[in-house]
Amino acid sequence: MIPWLTLAIALPAIGAAVIWALPRIKTPAGGAAAADVSAAAAASGQAGAGTATATKARPATGSASGDPALTAKRLALGFSLATLVLVAVMALNFDTSRAGGLQFEEVHPWIPHFGIHYAVGVDGIALVLILMSAILVPLVILAAWNEHADREDGGRGYFALILALEAMMIGVFAATDVFLFYVFFEVMLIPVYFMIGRYGRGADRAKAAMKFLLYSLAGGLIMLVAVIGVYVIGGTFLWTELTDPGGALAAIDPATARWLFLGFFIAFAIKAPMWPVHTWLPTAAGSSSPGTAVLLVGVLDKVGTYGMLRYCLEMFPAAVSWFVWPVVALSLVSIVYGAILAIGQSDMMRLIAYTSVSHFGFITLGIFALTQQAQAGAALYMVNHGFATGALFLVVGFLIARQGSARIEDYGGVQKVAPKLAGVFLIAGLAGLALPGLAPFVSEFLVFVGVYAFNPVPAVIAAVGVVLAALYILWMYQRTMTGPTPEKLSKLPDLSARETWAVAPLIALIIAFGVYPQPLLNVINPAVERTVEAGTDTQVAVADGDAEGAEE
Repeated sequence: MIPWLTLAIALPAIGAAVIWALPRIKTPAGGAAAADVSAAAAASGQAGAGTATATKARPATGSASGDPALTAKRLALGFSLATLVLVAVMALNFDTSRAGGLQFEEVHPWIPHFGIHYAVGVDGIALVLILMSAILVPLVILAAWNEHADREDGGRGYFALILALEAMMIGVFAATDVFLFYVFFEVMLIPVYFMIGRYGRGADRAKAAMKFLLYSLAGGLIMLVAVIGVYVIGGTFLWTELTDPGGALAAIDPATARWLFLGFFIAFAIKAPMWPVHTWLPTAAGSSSPGTAVLLVGVLDKVGTYGMLRYCLEMFPAAVSWFVWPVVALSLVSIVYGAILAIGQSDMMRLIAYTSVSHFGFITLGIFALTQQAQAGAALYMVNHGFATGALFLVVGFLIARQGSARIEDYGGVQKVAPKLAGVFLIAGLAGLALPGLAPFVSEFLVFVGVYAFNPVPAVIAAVGVVLAALYILWMYQRTMTGPTPEKLSKLPDLSARETWAVAPLIALIIAFGVYPQPLLNVINPAVERTVEAGTDTQVAVADGDAEGAEE
């Protein structure tokens, strides 16, 4: 049997190691420069007249073929594309006719003394999230081709960190050993910390990186206590044994189950991020480079919502009923609060980050509505949100590369001088407000149908977020893309060929899955059915047991 998941984890990790092994760029005596980076960016269509940020000259390193920075970019793109092909072939071999169990499983002893295994496998939800990650990474690399060219290393470290992060992202979605999941969950913080702190934007990027790290570590430490508790009670870290109806956690004390549920949930709520533990996200996204923001919001935050489905609901189904309404309430606050704050933002990066707080509220609302339609919509929303938000961040990144600013007030009338860029911005924005015909609409519709079946009141309140989404998206587009064009933007270049290749696949996926989402739903639905059925059966059994005890 081909170890698909091990190969998918190992391939980008090897790529990161190869890039790190490249010789370092050395400044020649006298500090001669090969070329001014801004001129190179302008030649590729990434920078235009009015670039506000000065760039440092990168030292001469000989011919282009001998430039370690250029070699690093090519290697990063090559390894990421190879990973995408591998994951795509794996996805084609996924059997959608089977029930929602795991496929491509591998279980090998890792630390036998403590019952820890290298165990991986995917159901439909994990598979589509891994596929989304594999799609986004090469597009981010292509979009960020000249993004860090002014660094001393020519951006080599940044591209190595992207590949290292990709390995961790695939690993965290594939892990079926709770301890292995925890390792990936924590280790993935390291590349993101450096991607924000070293390769981010603005003077506060180090503080933003530290805030991200502290929030995530706090949640991780709480989850570690719960992980240890699960092992002490269940005697194993294997997810398949812990979730078996007659398995290790079947007879767990209800009060203990609630505490363990809470330990996992807090860590996932921080990662998601939910109100009120969301404040790290706007800070981190606002100080990140656009490519980092795509992976941070498009993929990493999904680890939180994925964890709620995979670990909170499936390992502790008897405890879920205690937390449904508190989580629904927090989700509704996230939806409305995130949308309102998005309206008041003057920085496009922070605006998109706050919209994601609102969108993640829809996802968690769908998860804890405990209906098949709502959970299918939530799982689908994770994927569609990654594509739509990724496209928005990339377009904003193109604007920043040209004008050196993410502030809305620095733009206006862009559609007159860069119609392709404005068109992509419009489509990505309309996807963000879930326009019918675009992929996020299907997700949001399923969530509303499922939530309404659960209880009409949360569905009505959540509808406020839909109205506010139209306001913050259309107002941002109006202020940046329409109206008179300032003189400083009169020569703003339109999308280059490289930028078009970076964003066009996302636009195509947004439209394709908006028109025909069934391929994704065929993969997701069996896993969702298993989650809903397991939770229902366990809760009924607990309720029957309580009733019998009361009668006695």
